[in-house]
Amino acid sequence: MSSSLLDLYGLTRAELGALVSGWEISPVHAARLWRYLYLDGATSWADLPELPARLRAKLETETTFGHLAITRETHSSDGFTRKYLLGLHDAHRIETVLMRFKGRTTACISSQVGCAMGCVFCATGQMGYTRHLTAGEIVSQAVHVDRVLRSTAVDAPALAEGDHVSPHHRHERLRNIVLMGMGEPLHNYDAVMKAVDILCDGTGMALGAKKITLSTVGVVPGIIRMTDEKRTMCLAVSLHGATQAERAALVPAARAWPLEALMEACRYYTEKMDRRIFFEWTLIEGKNDGPDQAHAVGALLKGMQAQVNLIPLNPTNGYTGAPSHTGAAKAFQEVLAGYGLPSTVRQRRGIDIGAGCGQLAVAEQA
Repeated sequence: MSSSLLDLYGLTRAELGALVSGWEISPVHAARLWRYLYLDGATSWADLPELPARLRAKLETETTFGHLAITRETHSSDGFTRKYLLGLHDAHRIETVLMRFKGRTTACISSQVGCAMGCVFCATGQMGYTRHLTAGEIVSQAVHVDRVLRSTAVDAPALAEGDHVSPHHRHERLRNIVLMGMGEPLHNYDAVMKAVDILCDGTGMALGAKKITLSTVGVVPGIIRMTDEKRTMCLAVSLHGATQAERAALVPAARAWPLEALMEACRYYTEKMDRRIFFEWTLIEGKNDGPDQAHAVGALLKGMQAQVNLIPLNPTNGYTGAPSHTGAAKAFQEVLAGYGLPSTVRQRRGIDIGAGCGQLAVAEQA
């Protein structure tokens, strides 16, 4: 795909209509094109038979909607997780993960090539930052997962109520997206939010905003902007340390946005949005998994609309820490419960293929 071509997946429905109208072609054909892109699973220009020849010619010369090339596909031994190494137009690559859970399918989507935040236990942070993804590249990852789901027909009883049924075959619907892949979503705010708007359009993939979770390392201006714009997706904040010094040792971005400022922004979000925040805590054996740290988290979050997601550390080449054992996780939860804080221990998926939380990365020269 040439970067000089306009990426159709980077256009909202209104922008697509304006593009077609600007070519002096009836906007009814823009609606048909939108359906081809998001409902019918089109993969090439040959899949757009009902568009007039003049529109087809303009699209083929000035735009693209080509799918991201699969450089490598890896299946986990857990039977529920697949990781895709996807190629971009400039030869950079990103990782996207498909995860199946009971009753839902989730796509873990990247927002950048690499990451500038530098969290010490995160493989993406260890590889450094290369560039932002465009809105179209973010949307294309969800479209890729949708195409994977389309590739296997399912029986009608297996379809949940409201699932789209294509004219040609039935398929499982992508229901959830987590912006927890490569990159810091709030560092690439405009492209990420535009992609969310496209994916939530009710005439397209029609994802519910509350079925999308955005995970941030704590970019305070982005949290405040999300609040002011009344963005209703779920917000997850990576905490990992309950004091400024402890957090900054694991999350260098805490030096730019200190814990006090982060918590002020989080309280602003919960009060204005009347919604809870999911605070993520990576459990590292002997470092932040003891009762003292649990009490510190409880005191920090007490009274907030909050839930703590405990994530046993996943292995990466650049960090030597070890995951906490099950007993430590349960003890941590018991302390949090004493502060009235609900918590969960993250189900580990895809660890054997480097698809777990904090494991996504690309060796650019590989």
